[in-house]
Amino acid sequence: MKSMTSSVVIWRTCMGVMALMGCGLPSWAQTQPQPQPQPQTVAPVLEASVSHGFKPISLNFQNIDIRTLLQVFADFTGLNLVATDSVSGAVTVRLTDVPWPQALQIVLQSKGLASRQDGRVLWVAPQEEWALREKKQLDAQAALEAVSPLQMLTMRLQYARAGEVAQRLQGGVAGSSGAGRWLSSRGSVMAEPRTNQLFISDLPARLADVQKLLAQLDVPVRQVLIEARIVEADDQFGQSLGVRLGTGMQVPLRMNNRANTLALGASNAVTAAGVVTGNQVNFPAGSAGQTLNTPASFAVSLFNAAADRFINVEISALEADGRGTVVSRPRVVTADQTKALIEQGTELPYQTASASGATSITFRKANLKLEVTPQITPDGSVVLEVDVNRDSVGQITPAGYAINTKHVKTQVRVEDGGTVVLGGIYEETDRNNEAKVPGLGDVPGLGWLFKNRDQAQRKSELLIFLTPRVMADGPAAMPP
Repeated sequence: MKSMTSSVVIWRTCMGVMALMGCGLPSWAQTQPQPQPQPQTVAPVLEASVSHGFKPISLNFQNIDIRTLLQVFADFTGLNLVATDSVSGAVTVRLTDVPWPQALQIVLQSKGLASRQDGRVLWVAPQEEWALREKKQLDAQAALEAVSPLQMLTMRLQYARAGEVAQRLQGGVAGSSGAGRWLSSRGSVMAEPRTNQLFISDLPARLADVQKLLAQLDVPVRQVLIEARIVEADDQFGQSLGVRLGTGMQVPLRMNNRANTLALGASNAVTAAGVVTGNQVNFPAGSAGQTLNTPASFAVSLFNAAADRFINVEISALEADGRGTVVSRPRVVTADQTKALIEQGTELPYQTASASGATSITFRKANLKLEVTPQITPDGSVVLEVDVNRDSVGQITPAGYAINTKHVKTQVRVEDGGTVVLGGIYEETDRNNEAKVPGLGDVPGLGWLFKNRDQAQRKSELLIFLTPRVMADGPAAMPP
């Protein structure tokens, strides 16, 4: 009975080897053809197998001993196989044209096994044993590191700052032991800012890893030139016409058998000559949309011989026409992913008072500011985080000067050397103001003596252009 069982095992093994070698099975040993599954998404393991050119394998066994099946894999791949005593059991498998690493992984996972390859030797054991072995190895390694002698590594950095790199090696903050720490628990690092050197004390294995890491960190950072063009165009026209009209007189009046004088005019104030001052109509010309010039005026005064009657007429008019363009071009150079700031302007003083009554002078800026943080993408474009301010001194107020503010803050992606318009502000003003004396201001012809008119038209536009340029690498690095 025992010999019959051995014969069955040998027969199954031979059939499997013949199938693996591509010889095919005899007609009496073949099973009924099964429908092929539809193509599915290939697993990462299969992708790696195909990319490395692993040979496909076909398996068709029922209740085959797992150790015998592993021997089939060893014969097919030419690898040496070592299985622990815990590897046992039977498995039924049917695989067609599957890369052998994926097929081996499927078989092992079905029995809760895992493998490790060391050169030409393939180790197979239950996953629990591997976890226990690895834990023991880690404990042994930790115990060995606790008593192993430390070594010193001295490294001079060329581009990175030694103080910043020292903090990163220790987990962000000097002396910390967080998850980002690259040194062992016994390792330490000291930075020398004057010579930009690092002095690292740690285990030899850790020092080798740190040295590779520093070789990747200590590289020159690419620089970007950012140029902004802020264009402000202004076109304005204004017209203003006004008048001042005043009359006055003194009328003799007898009351209670006494001679009195009645003064008629804009006010009851009478001059030494007996002239009543003031204007009944006071509508002078306005500023016509600007504050630089006062309106021109023409005045006429008429008196009688006794100087007790008079008429004052003053006509004022102003017409203003202005066009202007202001182009600001702030430029700044900065390293990749490093914020840069450039500004120019004026600080305006303000007087402030505290609760106790004490006064002090404070300043507020009215300036042109460009704040930008560039990021160079792998395809050569530049992502810019931009903050642009264009302030100017406005009109005077009782509390001080007003500040005209234009502000743009955005994030944009631009090609190297390309130009992008961040934004624009267009304003158009058309104003027509009129003030008059009711009734008299509507009289044809003479109505201009009882009213004033102020017209203003203005067009302004603001455009902001931005152009980044990735600069070429600088000179060769300094020798260590």
